[in-house]
Parts: sequence; structure tokens; C-alpha cells
Amino acid sequence: MKASGFQYARPSSLEEACALLAEHGSDARILAGGQSMFATLNLRLSAPSLLIDINRIEALKGIVLAEDTSHVRIGALVRHAETASSPLVEQHLPLLHMAMRHVAHPAVRNRGTTCGSLALADPSAEMPACAITLDALLVLQSRDGGVREVPAVDYFFGLYETARQDDEILIEALYPACQPQEVFGFDELARRHGDFAMVGVALRASYAEGIISDLRLTTFGTDPMPILSTAAAALAQGQAWSVALGEEIARAAVAELNPDHNHFGSPEVKRLQAAALIRRVLAATFGAPADSTIPYGASHG
Repeated sequence: MKASGFQYARPSSLEEACALLAEHGSDARILAGGQSMFATLNLRLSAPSLLIDINRIEALKGIVLAEDTSHVRIGALVRHAETASSPLVEQHLPLLHMAMRHVAHPAVRNRGTTCGSLALADPSAEMPACAITLDALLVLQSRDGGVREVPAVDYFFGLYETARQDDEILIEALYPACQPQEVFGFDELARRHGDFAMVGVALRASYAEGIISDLRLTTFGTDPMPILSTAAAALAQGQAWSVALGEEIARAAVAELNPDHNHFGSPEVKRLQAAALIRRVLAATFGAPADSTIPYGASHG
């Protein structure tokens, strides 16, 4: 199949892009990398009347560390490959650097954008889970110049549903820069390297003098949106690491999931996989051994 007919616009300023989006509303789509968009267009799962290509807008490019080093800005036109190879990201956003090796394949990373993954909000994608785990701010702009910052934890509503309004463009993501006492963990289960995750886990915590605090553990790929575990944070607060604690955290985090049955497996299989993956990530992050066995064959049952 091929895409249905549409008009094409290539504005050179953010103001022009916002005006076009405000005029056409839900009938328009923003084109940055287009790696997911063109598949949906060609399958006619999406049929916008207008594509607004934002690739000429210089203000949306670049990865920048704030002058006070409090956060890193990733613009809407930053490709995955640029994020993956950025020294700023490697130094100040270790979780993002870890996750990038799991994102798709080189051809997709060379064109797809980091913010585009946030805008799409695929529940099996790595970037939404990382944004929630890092407590990022997602910056939206509309035609009247109004800019609002939405915490990532409030941005994702469900399957491909976000807080972005029809007249808004996601112009950048602001990620808090890591602190000396922080540790990070990431892993996922996919049928082939580069595929969307069947189950994934992202983790950030403070870890000083053997004590865990401020744990943020996000599971993705199981539910219609990434799930940040409040139970895991409560259990870990002020505790020293142990395998027993890891088991307790895994059970609590999995209890907060509500997986659907799909071609990747039953809810029971997904919970089993998530628990094993959570144990693995916790052990790798806090430096203790754990059972890392994940029942790959069970996903086919």
C-alpha cells in the first residue's frame, strides 16, 4: 500500500510551524525523523491532510548543557545517532547513553529523533521510559508563543496518548544532569536486538555509603504506557542492598503492572519476565549477584 494524498509544508521558523499546526489541528502531523510516521502512512493507519516538515528550523537542533549544569537540553531535531554518540549525554545522562544501544538499528537511529520517540509515545520504546525515570521536562509550544513544561510522568496517558494538544509542538526535552551519588540501570527483553522491547526496565537511584534512596524504577513494554513503581521506591528508601530486597522490590513493582494478552504472551508470562528483568537490573546496578534467568521460550506460549 501507499500513503493517501496529503499536502506538504516546510516552514523555516517555529512560529510558522506553530501557525500551520494551529490552522490544521488534528488533520496535520509534524515530520521530524518520520521513522514511525511513514510506516503508518503507507499502511494507511494514519491519513493526515498536511505534513509539516520541521527539519529546517535551526532552533530545534542541538544537545546543550545548561550553564549551571543542572540539565541537558535535547532539541526536537536531534537524531538518535547524535544522542548515542554525544559526550554530553554519556557524561551527564548515563541512562540515556545506556538505553541508546537498544534503540532500533543504525539506519533508523540515523534518521529517527529522540524527541520524536517521546511524541509518538509507543509503550515499548525506550525513550518514554527513560524520560519518566529521569524526571525529564517536555517542552511544548503553541502558536501564541505560549510555552509549557510538562513533567514526563504527567505526559504519557496511554497507548500513543500524551498531554500534547493538537496545536502544540514538542520542541525539546530537558533532562536533569546526573549527580555524583546517582546510579543507573537499564535492560530489556526483545526477540531480536533493535526490536521494540517485550519487557524493559529503566532505573535511577541515589546510592551513598551502601544505602539506596530516591529510587525511580520504570517498567515498559508490558502496559499501554511506562509504569513508574511507587511501591519499589517506598521499599528501597533508606535500605541497604540485598538479594532479598531485590526480590521484594520485583514482586511489588510487578504487582503494579496490568499487562494485556498479545502475540508476545499472556499477562502471567509478562509479569514473570518483568520480575526477572527487574531483579537483573537491580543486581547489576547495586553490585550483587541475582538470578538473571528470563524465560525467553515462555514468550512464545
